[in-house]
Amino acid sequence: MKNYKVVLGLLVLGMPGIGFAQDVDQTELEKLDEVVITDSRFALKRENSGKTVIKISKEEIERNQGRSVAQLINAQSGFEIGGSRNVQGQNLGVSVRGGANRQVLVLIDGVQVSDASQFGGNYDFRLLNLNQIESIEIIKGAASTLYGSGAATAVINITTKKPTKKNIQAVLTSVIGTNQSESDQDYDIADFNNSVALSGTLNKFTYRANFDQQFSEGISAAIAENAADDPYLKISADINLGYAFSDAFSTNVYGNITDIESDFDGGAFFDAENVFNSKQSRIGLASKFKYENGSINLNLAYSEYESTFESATFLTELVSNNSVIDLYNKYIFNDKFHTIIGVNASENKAEFADFETFTTVDPYANVVYVSDFGLNINAGGRLTNNSEFGTQFTYNVNPSFTIKPSDTKYAKFFASYSTSFITPSLSQLFGFFSANPDLEPEENTTIEGGIEFKLSSNLRLSGLFFTRDEESTILFGNTILTNAEEDVTARGVEIELTANPIEKLQITANYTFTEFDEQQAFRIPKHKANLNLGYDFSDKTFASLAYQFTYDRLVQDFSTFPDTSLLTLDSFSIFNLYASHTALENTVKFFAGVDNVLNEDFQDVLGFTSLGRNVRLGLQLTF
Repeated sequence: MKNYKVVLGLLVLGMPGIGFAQDVDQTELEKLDEVVITDSRFALKRENSGKTVIKISKEEIERNQGRSVAQLINAQSGFEIGGSRNVQGQNLGVSVRGGANRQVLVLIDGVQVSDASQFGGNYDFRLLNLNQIESIEIIKGAASTLYGSGAATAVINITTKKPTKKNIQAVLTSVIGTNQSESDQDYDIADFNNSVALSGTLNKFTYRANFDQQFSEGISAAIAENAADDPYLKISADINLGYAFSDAFSTNVYGNITDIESDFDGGAFFDAENVFNSKQSRIGLASKFKYENGSINLNLAYSEYESTFESATFLTELVSNNSVIDLYNKYIFNDKFHTIIGVNASENKAEFADFETFTTVDPYANVVYVSDFGLNINAGGRLTNNSEFGTQFTYNVNPSFTIKPSDTKYAKFFASYSTSFITPSLSQLFGFFSANPDLEPEENTTIEGGIEFKLSSNLRLSGLFFTRDEESTILFGNTILTNAEEDVTARGVEIELTANPIEKLQITANYTFTEFDEQQAFRIPKHKANLNLGYDFSDKTFASLAYQFTYDRLVQDFSTFPDTSLLTLDSFSIFNLYASHTALENTVKFFAGVDNVLNEDFQDVLGFTSLGRNVRLGLQLTF
């Protein structure tokens, strides 16, 4: 606890040194007025939000071309995505603040996505394509009030790219690169990623269509002598059509198909010729009717998932579908009060021995108060009615206070108390592996407190302390899943920095400390830090250097099952380079990247191959 007090104390002591000059320019005002949405569903200035919302902008995404969504998110504070530094087909373990996959909720264009056949009911990041994403917003902590079951440690809100304002525009992107381990540095071209996107606006009609293809080979998933390559292939297609019937009413329909085929091995240190196939089909509708001071919003989505795992001795087929309806009314009474009232209904189905299903119907309400003297309050509640687990009530209270001595500077103090619950997935209740139909939902309470301050457009620094208490945590028992009898408490500190110390130089950095009170943390580093330095050599040329440090992680060695032992994976550091240059009036863009520049030898996941130094080259044409 003393360490937390020292860190936050330094932040507070640093505040009096903020200079409050009155001379500002428009660029500074635009940066200060950055808005965030996910924590309240309203477009609020960051200074009026009671959270430290992570916002990954379109520009940052474009400066990570050729990388995966998991790799980009893994560089954010509080995150550890196991497998993101392995071969492309590796399973991903998403942990936020020491939590599990099932405690992270993913939204695509504001609608929750989940695969009921997955063990944790979570969404697979491998189904996403980074080059089709406009921006990503992340809030951490319990958020079931606005987003329902599963929003326990984080909500990741992904916004897909918007159609261009031109009548027609085509964007072609091609990336080639190596795919090699630390011990195999032959620099053979073994990774290919291509996409073509077509979009435009014709009066009141908008359209966007995209096709993506990725193929890689040349490396084994498992660490083993004379192991065979495990190739990976992903093909996806997206379409989005919109029409503005009037200034008040507009609607969009969209669809997505993604197909992944990958070889995978038999486990840690065990090579095998197994095959994995995953298919996602998703359609949806988003409509908005605007009226004076408010809007009525309707989101509908239906998704199907099919997964097949095949080896010489077994064949497992998983089939599920998910339907979501979210209807809500947003109303702004005045500049001070923002309210949202809605109902969310969903149905999850999955096929195991029989076809299993459960439904939820959730009325919810939230209010945001933004005063003219610095006090801001975000509070709400949600009543979830689940067909398997009855009624659950969750709520949040998130006050903050902003001191704003000038138009370009502020200091914000914030705190939050929020609850959530996580229903067991259909796979955990009725699936093929250790299922237990008597499982109870997990309950989760998160307390946060922190400070954020900004010095014009040159510096934003935030620090917070969090503690999360889990009840009825789902664990592996002797033969089946079970709920823990004792509570589990995770706590930690997060620090984030964004700075522009000199013209054209951008610095972002973060540090996360995570620990558990009652137990050791498996696969979770106690310390993790990220640093990114970007420099605009001109308005056409950009380069960046990224650094990531990951501390020791405690893991269980299942390679000798049923006898297991505890091992420690050593800490490691990775440096990544990126550079880009645009030409011919921004119609041609060249970019290149080098990941793991120093060819660090490390294990991200025990017994599986981590990526060594790899190089990629890319070209993007815009017509």
